[in-house]
Amino acid sequence: MSDAASIPVVLKTDSAHGPAWHAIFAEEAPDLTLADWDEAADLSATRYLVAWRPPADIMRRMPRLEAVFSMGAGIDHLPLEHIPQDVVVVRMVADDVTRSMAEYVTMGVLALHRDLPAYLGETRRGVWATRSIRRARDRVVGILGLGVLGRAAAERIALLGFQTRGWSRSRKDIANVCCHAGDAGLGAFLDGCEIVVCMLPLTPETRGILNGDLFARLPRGAKILNAGRGGHLVEADLLAALESGRIDSAMLDVLNEEPPAPSHPLLTHPRVLVTPHTASASQPDDAARQVIAAIRNHRSGRPIEHTIDRQRGF
Repeated sequence: MSDAASIPVVLKTDSAHGPAWHAIFAEEAPDLTLADWDEAADLSATRYLVAWRPPADIMRRMPRLEAVFSMGAGIDHLPLEHIPQDVVVVRMVADDVTRSMAEYVTMGVLALHRDLPAYLGETRRGVWATRSIRRARDRVVGILGLGVLGRAAAERIALLGFQTRGWSRSRKDIANVCCHAGDAGLGAFLDGCEIVVCMLPLTPETRGILNGDLFARLPRGAKILNAGRGGHLVEADLLAALESGRIDSAMLDVLNEEPPAPSHPLLTHPRVLVTPHTASASQPDDAARQVIAAIRNHRSGRPIEHTIDRQRGF
């Protein structure tokens, strides 16, 4: 699968990151012609598209398209129903994404472990009160989702001395992490889990998994960290659980609607920390090299890493 002519690749990203992509392609892949997305341009010769949110008419604009590279680790933002099965879809799991996500989860787990949301809320109201300090080795932390990102986060948390658990659809083996799998293993995962970290892909099966029923299976006063997708969380259930004390506090990088309305109750809740979907991001040079390597593999008939499984939804 090789072409003598230069292979057209289109990049749909913000203007700040475009120059870095072009520099890497020019230096390391002169046989690939990288062009910026242009609504008015003729894109019919495009073989590869790199984008965060491609338009629904992608195949009409690009009838020769062979692969789509997501700009993020998730795929729920992609119009998969408009992308034929023979077009390869690849997630962005560059090293920078994995590192930055593991850093964020580490920060979040430590913040929840040391009661940072409660302290921030109280001191802003003029309340000076302390809580007892728990040892990491006495705290159970569970990671929902043990893909590339979840595995890296679980390994970091285990290194800090926490009793670390993980849950995924299929069985995984990770050093110093007690791994559970499938519907049958979810109960054992939740039993006694004091900090739950969601890093699952968003699929019909996982949508709304952080709900009142799940909260009720956790010990009273458990804490929630959502670094997955806003659709994983039933926000009304979290607010009710916070009000009742079933959930002590939460840290959320994602919400159901982004950006949220300024009056969104989770933004001002005294025991919730919200960050603006900034847990992880690929650096342009790292991401560009991943795409170049994947195109090279595709042209030569070799497998591409992080290709999505349409049936599984990730």
